[in-house]
Formats: sequence, structure tokens, C-alpha cells
Amino acid sequence: MTRSTTPAVDAPVTAVQATAYAIPTDGPEADGTFSWDSTTMVLVQAAAGGKTGLGWTYAPAAAAGLVEELLVPAVIGGDALDVPAAAAAMARAVRNPGSTGLASYAVSAVDCALWDLKARLLDLPLHKLLGAVRDSVAVYGSGGFTTYTENQLRSQLEGWVHQKNIPRVKIKIGQDNGTNIPRDLQRIRQARAAVGPDVELFVDANGAYTAKQAVRVMADVAGENVSWFEEPVSSDHLAGLRVVRDAVDADVAAGEYGTGLPYFRALCAADAIDCLQADVSRCGGITEWLRIAALAAAYGLELSGHCAPHLSAAAAAATPNFRHLEWFHDHVRIENLFFDGTLAPDGGSVSPGDAPGNGLSLRKAEAAKYEAR
Repeated sequence: MTRSTTPAVDAPVTAVQATAYAIPTDGPEADGTFSWDSTTMVLVQAAAGGKTGLGWTYAPAAAAGLVEELLVPAVIGGDALDVPAAAAAMARAVRNPGSTGLASYAVSAVDCALWDLKARLLDLPLHKLLGAVRDSVAVYGSGGFTTYTENQLRSQLEGWVHQKNIPRVKIKIGQDNGTNIPRDLQRIRQARAAVGPDVELFVDANGAYTAKQAVRVMADVAGENVSWFEEPVSSDHLAGLRVVRDAVDADVAAGEYGTGLPYFRALCAADAIDCLQADVSRCGGITEWLRIAALAAAYGLELSGHCAPHLSAAAAAATPNFRHLEWFHDHVRIENLFFDGTLAPDGGSVSPGDAPGNGLSLRKAEAAKYEAR
């Protein structure tokens, strides 16, 4: 009896390159606890078998050096089809300097590039390689920075709702580290007036409040029907998150800064959130994202994707317990600038296409203008 086999793809990883780019914002931006005027992307290109995969993270330029020094030696020469083996090799490589924090951001960029590379080698869309459970991924418009004037806020919100037909939007609150609650309340009311009664309104305090402050803020805007309260307190303050979750009607969410599976397990086990967040460009890439999604499911939680929407869409489409993906103003602008093949969120969702991999191609000349020196 003969057994048929599928021909193997002989594709050792031959090159991995990391490049940092610094892209100015289109205006002053801030949330409750931080302000910035540029965003740094570290882009990884991984090559094998005549194909190149793309991955990236939004992190300090030092992440590129970490990729070159520690991660390239770990993955070069390995089989490009065996991405989990590469992930394990990278985990060993960052053991001594520490596998969480910036190292996880760097690992994420390489891991995502390798998954994209594998899909391109097999001539498959990435979401099909991962095993899609949905054709489209719900998104929410995100920006609403505390630096915006009322007119800027209204213009952005109305663009998402009336031009793109996105039925859910998010703004930043926690002005000045939680010390200007009157303006927070005013902006929530302005946002509701701009989008009307039928659009879901989300708020994100970026950990600016104490637990009692957060509860009082939601009580003061009870009539505005806020349905999502992100990081009302620091995501490291599990007891505080639990206090807020037990006291407010809005779903409490956290996890965007998580690096390492134990972090996510602790967050879930604390029974402190209604929806877990993960960022595929931070958490360890697609390999770790899939494990985090399974962990969340074990606790009866859905997963929401934080930022980097074009890096996240395929993994989101392959996640059974997925809720929605953040269509973040800064990252959408950068990804549309850097790549051909980007997605359109018209109607409140994006649909990964039929092109191999993540469907993106780097606009090299445009990206080169922002290369960090």
C-alpha cells in the first residue's frame, strides 16, 4: 500500500531585516497619560524561497537592533514553514535579557513576518492558512485624542460614522492624568451628540483614574450610553479593574500592553474585565495571539484587537471568540502610507482578501522618506 504525500516546500529562512521608521503625527496627540508627536514603526522583512514576508511593531527604534542582534541568529536557516519552531527559538534567545516588554515587541514583528512568509510560500491568504472562522472582522473607529478641539472631534467621529458607516467609535478621556474630569464629561457628551443615539460609544482612560473616579465618571454620563470602558485604571491594578467592572454597566476592557502568557492569565483569572485585549504587534505575534485567544475562551471571554489593524486582521478572522478590531487613526494612516493592498472599513468591518499572505506590498520609496537615522 502506497501513501501519497504532499511535496515539501524547501524554504529555509535566508534573510531577516529590521528597519525603523519615524512618522510625524498629523497634529498634536495625547491621551489621558501621555502625549506624542510621532510614531515609530519597526518593520521586519523575512525572506525564503524567493518570497518575502512582512511584519512590524510600533515600538522604539531599539527594537530593530534587538531583532538584528538576538532574533536573526535564532531564525536564520530554520524551515520557514515551521513558524512555531522559530517562535520557540526566539523565546530562548531573549531569555536572559527578558522575554517581556520590548523583547516581546521585537519577537512579535518577526513572528508576524514569518507567518506572512509561510502563507506566501504556500500561495495562501494568511487568514486561510490560519483557518478562518469569519469572512469579515468588525472594527471600531479610534482616535478622539484629548488634544482635539470640539470641531476636530466632531469631524473625526462624523467621518467614521457617516462616511465609513462604522457603527462604533472610541475617544480618549482621563484628561491630564485624570485631573480634569469636567472636560472628560463634556467630551463624552460632545461625542454622543456627534454620532447620534444608535452608534456604540467607547471611551479609553489609559489608566488615568482611580477606581472610584472611574465609577463616578460613568455615573455622571449614564445617559450617554457608554458601552465600553477601556483601562479605567492601570491594567496592572487588577483589584481596581474589578471594582470598576462590578460597578458600571459599560464593558471593562484591558490587556493592550500585555507581553507574555502569564500576564494574560492573571488578568483573566482576576475576573476583572468583560473583554480581553491583545496587540498582535506586542504580545508575541500571531503564534502567541492564538494561545491568548484560547486562554480567553477558557475564561468565557472574547478578545479585542488593539491597533495595528492590517497586521491583526488575518489573525482576527481566525479567532472564534473575537469581538472587534481597533481602527486606530495613527496606525491606519501609517499603514495606508507604507503599503499597497490595505483594507477599507466601509460598513464597520474589513475583509481580508484573496492575495497570498497579508495581501500587502511595501511602498519602498514612500517608506524610505521616514527611515530613522
